[in-house]
Amino acid sequence: MRLRINYLLYFGLVIYLFSSCSSFEKIRKSSDVNYKLTKANEYYDHKDYVHANELYKELMPIMKSTRNYELLCYKYSYTFFYSKNYIEASYHFKNFTESFPTSKYAEECEFMSAVCLYKYAPKQTLDQANTSKSLEALQSYVNRYPKSARAEEANSYIDQARGKLEGKEADAAKLYFNIGQFKAATVAYKSVMRDYPESANIDLYQFMIMKSFYKYANISIIEKQEERLVSAIAAYNELKDAHPDSKYLAEATALKLDSEKKINKIRNEQHQ
Repeated sequence: MRLRINYLLYFGLVIYLFSSCSSFEKIRKSSDVNYKLTKANEYYDHKDYVHANELYKELMPIMKSTRNYELLCYKYSYTFFYSKNYIEASYHFKNFTESFPTSKYAEECEFMSAVCLYKYAPKQTLDQANTSKSLEALQSYVNRYPKSARAEEANSYIDQARGKLEGKEADAAKLYFNIGQFKAATVAYKSVMRDYPESANIDLYQFMIMKSFYKYANISIIEKQEERLVSAIAAYNELKDAHPDSKYLAEATALKLDSEKKINKIRNEQHQ
């Protein structure tokens, strides 16, 4: 009995899908442009963005000089967005703003183009070229429409994009440190500080500069150790002055005291 019910359900689904496909093909092959546009909008309103997209695509060249073309382009762009095809959506939203700069939808589409770039950008561990593009596009939008109702959301995406870029750069610096490339680590952490001076992790980066100099000194030849220990102490002083309440200060202080101890030992040995 259960098998029979499952069979009937499956058979019914096949008939429904076949009927739907057959109905769509009839619409697609229709030469009645207004009818096809009406059906495309119905698909769109019912959130069937795949079928709406196909019909809009066919209608685009036919309706280019008509009064319905602007709205068609607008909805066509959104069919890509709702289908999560963000790179195509970004392209078409951008194309809309360039084709209809005075449209009431122009600002929205410029915003959506930037948002799509952000959504297309990969996770932090991968290449962040698209995150950089999205950041540039979002910043351009905020600069053009600082009083827009969407500006707050755009700024939120900007913060998130900057966070991903900062994280990527900080991860590279951490990798240098972890593999014992301490000189490269100091350069990389300084770069992160320079690029993201308002970061919540700025004291961590300063501490890692100090720690990298300390570690670098320990693996250096004796003639170079004092110079690098002095650099570690200088980095410690910058951390202490700028972030007296940093949670990294206790460990940094211990490294600083050990650095001073080693410098004194080097100097004593040189005078013997």
